[in-house]
Amino acid sequence: MKTKKEISILIIYTGGTIGMVQDPETGSLVPIDFRHITDHVPELRKFGYDLHSVSFDPVKDSSNIDPEVWIRMAEIIEDSYNDFDGFVILHGTDTMAYTASAMSYMLENLGKPVILTGSQLPIGLLRTDGRENLITAIEIAAAIENDAPAVPEVCIYFDNKLTRGNRTTKMSAEHFDAFNSPNYPPLAEVGLHLKYYNQLICYPAKEKKLIVHKSFDTNVAILKLFPGINRKLVRAIIKTEGLRGLIIETFGSGNAPTYQWFLDDLNQFIDTGGIILNVTQCPGGSVEMGVYETSRQMMAAGVISGKDLTSEASVTKLMHLLGRYSSREKITESLNKSLAGEISQ
Repeated sequence: MKTKKEISILIIYTGGTIGMVQDPETGSLVPIDFRHITDHVPELRKFGYDLHSVSFDPVKDSSNIDPEVWIRMAEIIEDSYNDFDGFVILHGTDTMAYTASAMSYMLENLGKPVILTGSQLPIGLLRTDGRENLITAIEIAAAIENDAPAVPEVCIYFDNKLTRGNRTTKMSAEHFDAFNSPNYPPLAEVGLHLKYYNQLICYPAKEKKLIVHKSFDTNVAILKLFPGINRKLVRAIIKTEGLRGLIIETFGSGNAPTYQWFLDDLNQFIDTGGIILNVTQCPGGSVEMGVYETSRQMMAAGVISGKDLTSEASVTKLMHLLGRYSSREKITESLNKSLAGEISQ
């Protein structure tokens, strides 16, 4: 079993609030040099782990995160996978759940922790939540149980909870407990002790070579339904040039209007090769197509149930599959099953 000094963790700083400090001259927030992270968080020295860091230059605001950035993150992990025991990605909170979801699909056969975290207040401020988030994320990434990584998944750690990345969504723009996993319990909780719920964690059946998928097709759209939605809007989205995949955020357990024009437009999109995925716009719960008449007709048209996928997990999964496969049948088959624990079977 490795000693603390033998456990190595790579911190990947992409950008976001957590990596900001106040410039003493201008008073504005500027990114810190993560090579000197222990100057800002001296508690890290007490761990005894072998900590290394790499920073994006320039850093990326989370609003500017896109598949190219995901690929860059994944390539950093791919290139250093055999050199480190775990990875901590520091990321802006606004799109963190999208990145965590995308990374879970990209990193096939992952056998080491990839923990995303960030903060609501800059790490350079006295009341920051970033210090505790960073410290605990590193501790989780370094944790060993039974001579193996404690959590070999892509996860988000925030405000005393570790959640599966592709099950997590941002719920608050203000509170420290910004994230929630509405359809799957936390993988670990932090109080006086760090408690892992091993029965909820996905462990690899056997050690396999890491495969990194780097192709995304961003020709997707999200259509959120609302009472009074009109055909011009629906058609404008469905007839977007090059559109291959459409996510419909429906009411309740997957219900939608039964207007004939609406069903006709969905049928036309599917008949011309488009893929439609049905996810609920409710914060929690699952799509159950066919329970009500308002979803049965969509199911008959060939709309695929997204089950209990989050919005973030659905759009990244669809982009990943459209980029990975050319076969409609293979894409549909993969949408109907869990690739990385993102849906309940």
